[in-house]
Amino acid sequence: MLHTSRPSGRRLRAGLLAAASAALIAAALPAPAPLGIGDPLYPELGNPGYDVLSYDIGLTYGGSNTKPLSAVTVIDARATEALDRVNLDFTHGKVASVEVNGARAEFATTGEDLVVTPADPLPAGSILRITVHHTSDPGGSQAGGWVKTGDGLVMANQADAAHRVFPCNDHPSDKAFFTFRVTAPKGVTAVANGLPQGRWTHGEQVTSTYRTMHPMATELAQVSLGRSVVLRRTGPHGLPVRDVVPAADRTTLEPWLKKTPGQLAWMESKVGRYPFETYGVLIADMDTGFELETQTLSLFERSLFTQPGYPQWYVDSIMVHELSHHWFGDSVSPHAWSDLWLNEGHATWYEALYAEEQAKQSMERRMRNAYTYSDGWRAAGGPPATPRRAAPGQQIGIFRPVVYDGSALVLYALRQEIGRSAFEQLERAWVSEYRDSSASTADFTALASRVSGRDLSGFFRAWLYAKKTPPMPGHKDWRSDPVKAPRAG
Repeated sequence: MLHTSRPSGRRLRAGLLAAASAALIAAALPAPAPLGIGDPLYPELGNPGYDVLSYDIGLTYGGSNTKPLSAVTVIDARATEALDRVNLDFTHGKVASVEVNGARAEFATTGEDLVVTPADPLPAGSILRITVHHTSDPGGSQAGGWVKTGDGLVMANQADAAHRVFPCNDHPSDKAFFTFRVTAPKGVTAVANGLPQGRWTHGEQVTSTYRTMHPMATELAQVSLGRSVVLRRTGPHGLPVRDVVPAADRTTLEPWLKKTPGQLAWMESKVGRYPFETYGVLIADMDTGFELETQTLSLFERSLFTQPGYPQWYVDSIMVHELSHHWFGDSVSPHAWSDLWLNEGHATWYEALYAEEQAKQSMERRMRNAYTYSDGWRAAGGPPATPRRAAPGQQIGIFRPVVYDGSALVLYALRQEIGRSAFEQLERAWVSEYRDSSASTADFTALASRVSGRDLSGFFRAWLYAKKTPPMPGHKDWRSDPVKAPRAG
């Protein structure tokens, strides 16, 4: 029987009044426009006026990696100033409706922003809940966000692509807790950051829920959908380790996967206890040209482990590179993207140190080679702490050699300058003092001066900001030859 209901006169009048109020507010405001927090490399990324506390992201996957997913994103935030509007970063999806604190809100899209006008202004200090009903589209170019795999989808959001998947404040300085509720057909394995919170079957679909126990930057979000198997083992101190790999490759990949607990123990011996609730390796059949330190579940290309020609020590060291990011880049996130050298310089440092200690690949030889190229890298991409912006349409163009080996070279020079003991103390202090937060280059240099008992401002000014590479402490004979440096993107 068809049943219809009509709202009471009181409810109808209240709804009309709210709609009229929202319309009057919207009419009094200037036209919606993209905002940003003025990041030196991505000036329109992030949004002022609020601090996100948590995301609850519901995704429904139909089994096709080309069709949009239906989605609901719920954002809990605190207003840090009085707001008539709230800007969210979002693109590559269609918005059906928006609510703020349970009331329908006006919205508009402009540039890569979703601009929300609530029915009533939001006072500073107030808590707000924004609910966005939208789609999440994996179609189009593979410029980040959803990445198609041989059997599904994964996320690769670094540096500025999380808002291609879900509405957010897409900047690492605003970290938050995440909950993922992923619905997929039976036979599709859905895995996300954090720990599983439950799994429910309803008809031919399964909903899996995951939650992070530590705050996370949007660029580190991960949801994997595919014909995968989840393999479980135990790391140091009983840490749960779960790997997500193509089911057909389970046996082939096991010799690599079983190394993770030992690599975790090695990293803990250098910088202290692993900072999150779980770890694991996500291996996907994709062709991106990079690996990615998505929080608690590092993303790797299948070919890294199956393609012949890579030396064993090299693959091992790349695994450690992504693992070490969980201290440097994930737990301690960059305050601005120009602080990227702290992420990649440290990950490259521990990659090289692991190769030296486990496979006798000389750190000094690698650093001398980097010194030879350093002036050329600085000329092509800028100094380590002031990298040049990426070219339009090339979001990952900031990931140049100068922020990898060129920045590990800065750390090598620092160890030469202050000594091994002080350097190792600094590394442990850095990941301890700034755990679960974001930190800047200025924070690192100040901590280095405090730990070493010396004013290192001149040292860092030369090594991080100069166009030319300073002389290497203890190796005055090293020379940098910009002519020899390979081209950097």
